[in-house]
Amino acid sequence: MTTKKLKYNEAISEIEEIIKKIENEEFDVDDLAEKVKRISTLLKICREKLQNTNQQVEQILKEMED
Repeated sequence: MTTKKLKYNEAISEIEEIIKKIENEEFDVDDLAEKVKRISTLLKICREKLQNTNQQVEQILKEMED
């Protein structure tokens, strides 16, 4: 899957799917590093989305106080 504009839930679902396949040994050793790298990329996307959402919520709350 390419790194398109993934939604948070899509990224989490893909991470869960990859982990499940790793746990069930559905990947061979040659593919394992690639899948772990994909998980790393997806985690970065999720972290950025959470940080952006947190900033937006903080800004909204600040505006409400003013």
